[in-house]
Amino acid sequence: MNGLHRINRELAATWWPALAAGLLSTAAFVWLGQTPIIRALGLALAVLGVTMTLRRFGGGLAIIGSLALAFSPAFWSQTGGGAQPLATLILIILGLAVAGAFLLWLAGKRPELGVAAGMVLFVLLFWGLTGTPRSLRLTTLLTAWTLYLLVDALMIANPRPDAQASAPPGMRHTLGLLLLFALGVLNDPLFILMTPALALGLLMLKTRLPVWYWAALAGVLVIGLRGAALVYLDSDWWLFPARQAVEQGIQVPFVMADGWREGTRWVYVIDIIVRQFTAAGVLLGVLGLSRLARWFPPVGEATMLAYAAYALFGLTYFGKDSSVLLLPLLMIQIIWMTYAVYAFGQWLQKSSRPSRLHWLAPAAFALLPLVLLLRITGGR
Repeated sequence: MNGLHRINRELAATWWPALAAGLLSTAAFVWLGQTPIIRALGLALAVLGVTMTLRRFGGGLAIIGSLALAFSPAFWSQTGGGAQPLATLILIILGLAVAGAFLLWLAGKRPELGVAAGMVLFVLLFWGLTGTPRSLRLTTLLTAWTLYLLVDALMIANPRPDAQASAPPGMRHTLGLLLLFALGVLNDPLFILMTPALALGLLMLKTRLPVWYWAALAGVLVIGLRGAALVYLDSDWWLFPARQAVEQGIQVPFVMADGWREGTRWVYVIDIIVRQFTAAGVLLGVLGLSRLARWFPPVGEATMLAYAAYALFGLTYFGKDSSVLLLPLLMIQIIWMTYAVYAFGQWLQKSSRPSRLHWLAPAAFALLPLVLLLRITGGR
């Protein structure tokens, strides 16, 4: 009985920040964003995934960081939409899916199996009934959970030098990453931008993966490359001078090869980040990456590689929907920002008297989602 209580306490400690952030964001999406409930739940599940990634830095910081992402202009732009007559039926089916996953969890005593089953059922339901080809909402959802599995696996396999010994990641990490990557590419081939970080992360897990795993990953990548070439490349625009496009204010949903050479494009991408999290968010991101590189080098390297891939896409892509397509970059920015605040709080705790001053860091960080929420309510 004591063992069961201990397991329940551990599960509660693991999941309460994510559930709290999910409930708060769902309420905001439905009431402030006028979003149909099933779409709101899909977006909230993405917020939940980001919170799970951040929970290692403390429950409070995880909630603050994930809500800052939820209330950012790029993420919030996915709210809204018309009424859905099937919403009630969808919720009933979703409830049955969650109940089935929970029973599978209890019967097999495999939490990861139940969570994986629930995730797959929800994704298929969300995709089949409310999603569209290249669904941005589904891409957001899959990216959030891909980052969670990747970061969690890397931290388990490569803990801090002063922490516990490393351990091999579970099957839920390796198979989960392959499954989410395949679903992401099938939904939107742009998901292949996660490939460099995913491949590097898998190599740093200290786990020997079978040949079929790498073959499957390569097969999905080939499918994604073909799809990305069809969707985002156009022979008329690929070699079009980026400088001329900038001067003429051209906006087309295609990539221009020399966009990264234009200084104004760098300013444009940085401005996207500033408009989401302010200039302080950019500085916090730099600090967070530097601290991650010190204490969790594999996490820092993998996230930096994914960030660079999406930043390069942002530099060369001239579509109007750049900020939304760069949401994976913004998720990584939030991870770096939250870790920076966590590291600063730890420094305050060790160096200040009284040590409770370490709460100043998360208290100041909590202003960010509040400011972003005020922007939303003020614009209504």
